[in-house]
Amino acid sequence: MTELQPPSSAVWVDVVVTTPAHSGLGDSLTYRSDAPVAVGHLVRVPLGKRETLGVVWAIHAQPPDAQEWAQTRAVLAVLDTLPPLNPRWRELAAFAARYYQRSLGEVTIAALPPVLRELSPDQLARRLKKIPPRRPAAEAPSTSPDSPTPTLSPEQDEVLKMLDCCERPALLFGTTGSGKTEVYLQAAQRLLAQDPAAQVLVMVPEINLTPQLEARFQARFSHLGVVSLHSGLTPAQRLQHWLAAHLGHARIVLGTRMAIFASLPRLRLIVVDEEHDPSYKSQEGARYSARDLAVYRARLESAQAPCQVLLGSATPALESWHAAEQGRYQRLVMPARIGGAMLPKLRLLDMHQQPKHTVIAPALLQALSERAGRGEQSLVLLNRRGYAPVLACHDCGWKSDCPHCSAHAVFHKIDRTLRCHHCGHTARVPRACPECGNLDIAPLGRGTEQIEEQLTGLLADARRADGLAVRVARLDADTTRAKGSLQSRLADMHSGEVDVLVGTQMVAKGHDFRRITLVASLNADGGLFASDYRAPERLFALLMQAAGRAGRDAAFVTSQGSRVELWVQTWYPQHPLFDALARHDYPAFAAQQLAERAAAQMPPYGHQALLRAEARTQQAAQAWLTLAAAAGAGLPGHAHLTLYPAVPMAVQRVANVERAQMLIESPSRPALQAYLAAWQPALQGLRSQPSTKGLIRWAIDVDPLTI
Repeated sequence: MTELQPPSSAVWVDVVVTTPAHSGLGDSLTYRSDAPVAVGHLVRVPLGKRETLGVVWAIHAQPPDAQEWAQTRAVLAVLDTLPPLNPRWRELAAFAARYYQRSLGEVTIAALPPVLRELSPDQLARRLKKIPPRRPAAEAPSTSPDSPTPTLSPEQDEVLKMLDCCERPALLFGTTGSGKTEVYLQAAQRLLAQDPAAQVLVMVPEINLTPQLEARFQARFSHLGVVSLHSGLTPAQRLQHWLAAHLGHARIVLGTRMAIFASLPRLRLIVVDEEHDPSYKSQEGARYSARDLAVYRARLESAQAPCQVLLGSATPALESWHAAEQGRYQRLVMPARIGGAMLPKLRLLDMHQQPKHTVIAPALLQALSERAGRGEQSLVLLNRRGYAPVLACHDCGWKSDCPHCSAHAVFHKIDRTLRCHHCGHTARVPRACPECGNLDIAPLGRGTEQIEEQLTGLLADARRADGLAVRVARLDADTTRAKGSLQSRLADMHSGEVDVLVGTQMVAKGHDFRRITLVASLNADGGLFASDYRAPERLFALLMQAAGRAGRDAAFVTSQGSRVELWVQTWYPQHPLFDALARHDYPAFAAQQLAERAAAQMPPYGHQALLRAEARTQQAAQAWLTLAAAAGAGLPGHAHLTLYPAVPMAVQRVANVERAQMLIESPSRPALQAYLAAWQPALQGLRSQPSTKGLIRWAIDVDPLTI
């Protein structure tokens, strides 16, 4: 019998496909390719009984085993009309997979547009024809001729000069309204003028911040190609924008955290706006921090040509502030607002001094009315959406709990529903208490929907400067679901049609409202004594950022003869956090918080990871975590770790799945990483234990934001 020989033109390729870490298949699978292929090419390959997208990670001239080459499955198609993913992008994906303890395929394939995973070579070729051709660099000015460049303030000019010679990650510490966005624009403009092929990535924490930022970049750079990448795009839009970036046709990419994985072959500048925001940390899948990956990616890109990363915030994350204190980051400071605008003055409303059962203090209500009467706008912040957190019966104690979660279903009065904000369960509001039949069930607590309703009634007799009734509007996740609703509400605010805007934290970040002179926070006390050690940092940042929406137009404030103020209703006016807030003194607040964390060896002085387990019963989840702790004994790095006992998560049950977690702490990041990497195989082997039969899934969260 003649022994079969592999085709002379065949090569063997390691292909990364989506395989969960617990599958045991490894980071890549070997296939045979009879067509020319390069490392980084996208390919379509068989996986089990289905066909899937993969990325070529390595090429071998010889089969892995001469006895097995005939059984090696063949690559079905090579998407060679698309340039390969470059080595720096692949290293970014590999690092994210290693550091955040996920399989390489989970990170790599998830970073690609979903539509791309389904396209054949012919379909991809047709999509590529729709991408606008790149304008020759010689014909493209660095800015649009129709968009004049504003004059820089001395602080902005000094920051840009320092940025030109900065070789470290730069932390732009600029107060709200100091002109950080113009610094981003000017830095991009200078770079694009110097390098005709350079690309810029600008990241924002939330989708609702992209419209106004995109408008400013489009006005300045539309002729160079500006695209956005975020989950609010249609699948076709997301693919088109990703392809434009990958091909180098789009010189500027704006996006949320997912944009950190955009393929940008000539990336030279990464801007992370509002870098302190927790939204940059993914809470599902590969729980990565886009801010931290931005710093790492700039280092990778610099291997080809210098790439600068610029982190901007008025309230930097304590980790970033600490890095600047150590000299690892270059701190750039802009303490003054553009045009000489003043920062809001803090006014604390002691709720002990207000009438009983007061929701909105009479003095605040009067101030809102007076501002509307002068043609000014006000912002009322309450970081809880819905009408009320819970419905309750005072006779028998029934509460509107979600049947699938250990959480209350939130009362939404506008459509008379009870909604769980964890699993999405929705039910109609009962006519009477389901337990005792009492007709008098009432809402407990308040959300933005209720505050909007109350303010509308309380301000019914107030009049605007034009004699019309005061208009109250709401901006939260419920009012911005419909397509175009966010842009419509922001336009109403900018045009002056809205006098009082009620909203959650989404109104406190990045918006440039020119007529706001008063910001009020109704319920800030929850963050003062929360069990989460990061709660004070989040509260201070939220109040500082919300205050920054006021008084941004110095000329408008002067013409009105008004005072710019931040009003905070609190039961604890003597709390030290308010002292730093009154002075707008973030450095003092950061120093106090870092001292506390250093004493407790909390981040950034210590390093943490969470092992989370989800199971049919709480007992099974905790039993699996206990076995996991025992399985990790003696592994590399174990001597430098502290493993805490398994406990239920804060929201213990979601969608009928019980959740528990175990905290791992270490003063050494390398020791923690070595332990987690060695722990993974042991964890995968524990799934079959009889005592943990109800285990559904588990995951490791490195550098968690909540514990």
